[in-house]
Amino acid sequence: MVDKKSKSRGLGRGLSALMADINQDIAPQPAQPVRRADMRVPIEQVRPNPDQPRRAFNEDALQELAASIAEKGVIQPLIVRKHPTEDGIFEIVAGERRWRASQIAKQHNIPIIVRDYTDTEVLEVAIIENIQRADLNPIDEGAGYKQLMQKFGHTQEQLSTVLGKSRSHIANVMRLLNLPEGVRAYLVDGKLTAGHARALIGHDDAEKMAHLIVQKGLSVREAERLAKQGLTKPKAAKAHPIASAKDADTIQIEGELSVALGMKVTIDHKPDAEGGRLTVSYNNLDQLDDLLRALSGG
Repeated sequence: MVDKKSKSRGLGRGLSALMADINQDIAPQPAQPVRRADMRVPIEQVRPNPDQPRRAFNEDALQELAASIAEKGVIQPLIVRKHPTEDGIFEIVAGERRWRASQIAKQHNIPIIVRDYTDTEVLEVAIIENIQRADLNPIDEGAGYKQLMQKFGHTQEQLSTVLGKSRSHIANVMRLLNLPEGVRAYLVDGKLTAGHARALIGHDDAEKMAHLIVQKGLSVREAERLAKQGLTKPKAAKAHPIASAKDADTIQIEGELSVALGMKVTIDHKPDAEGGRLTVSYNNLDQLDDLLRALSGG
């Protein structure tokens, strides 16, 4: 459990220092000097972080990294801390991929940099390192942002500043978490892009539309048109001339509001009238809480 002191400290200088380790650990540039390790230790004295959010490691990528390590060794040291309960043992903070690949490459010892991180900071680093993976899918990315906000009280603005992501990007990715499970599964599997999925946010037929998009290989623009017109076109339009279809401007505004709120928005505006009705539909209490926060400026 995160204590109040840890949760209220904000990003600030503390996480900026963590980011310096993470950034160098994740994406070292060839032109930059390799960070000097504090020491080299037997590989059996290094243990993975049990709370690491990342559970799946691509086997082909691990084999490629192992081949490189077998030839050149581990160039970038692992970031570790002293194990909280076992003397002489180190727990990985960042760099578990290299540790796994080193085992495959039959390395006897590996370079480490020891940091004095608290349990809270270790979890924070693990989540951020997971977010910065190049192969991360949008759902895991959004879940990472949500964890940082809920566990540590960070805001979207703070995350934007420290992670180098725009606030709109963070907000849009988090909205994908409101999609039905079937649509999220397509995103995780890479069958849908975030652009496809954003068009379906708040739509009652989102899962059926997602299946159709994947089946027909529709582009993002085609997916947006599908979401606007629906799965079935209105019938007997000529028989009911009074009940005319919504104009393009109203449909566009509905779509923009649905994306902004992450919920279905319907606008009923009578022709030649000044007023109308705007309806926001939520699927669960969490979405209702999000709406109330948005309306109150939270």
